[in-house]
Amino acid sequence: MNVSRRSLLLGTASAAVIGAAISPLRAIAAMKVGEDPDSRALLRRMLRVMFPHAQFPDSPYDRTADAVLAAGNKTPAQALMMADGFAELRRAGFGDLDDAAALAHLKEIESSAFFQLARGTAVVSLYSDAEVWTILGYEGPSYDQGGYINRGFNDLDWLPDPRITEL
Repeated sequence: MNVSRRSLLLGTASAAVIGAAISPLRAIAAMKVGEDPDSRALLRRMLRVMFPHAQFPDSPYDRTADAVLAAGNKTPAQALMMADGFAELRRAGFGDLDDAAALAHLKEIESSAFFQLARGTAVVSLYSDAEVWTILGYEGPSYDQGGYINRGFNDLDWLPDPRITEL
C-alpha cells in the first residue's frame, strides 16, 4: 500500500473538517430543552395560565409539562423551537407577570409554533390525567365496566320529572 504524504494530509484535513461540521449537529440532536428547573417552572406557569384550575395541585401540571417537553424534544428542529420559545418567555419576564398580564402575553404569542405545540399537547395530556378526573368528578371511561346505562346514567335527581301529556 503506497500512500503519499499529500493524500495522507488531505485525508486527515478532510476528516477534521467533516468531524467539525458533524459535531454541532450531534450536540443539537442530543440537546434536551426544558430539563432545567427554571424552564420546567416557566412551562408549569404557562400551563396554569392557559388552563387555570385553582383546585388542581402542581402534579398534573408537572406531568403535562413532561408531555410537552417530550413532544418538543422529538427532533432537533423542535428542540430549537422550544429553546426559542423559552427564551422569548424569559425576555418577557413571564414568570414574574400577574395572571392577567401573563394571559395577555400568551395571546400575543398564540400563533407561534411553541405555543401551538404546548397547547395541543397540554389539552390532551392534562385532561387525560386520572388525578384531574378525580378532582373534576369524572369517573373515567365506562367501556371496561359495561357502559353508563347501569352505572348511574338515569340518576339525574336534580332535574324535575318530565310531564307526560296525552294528546
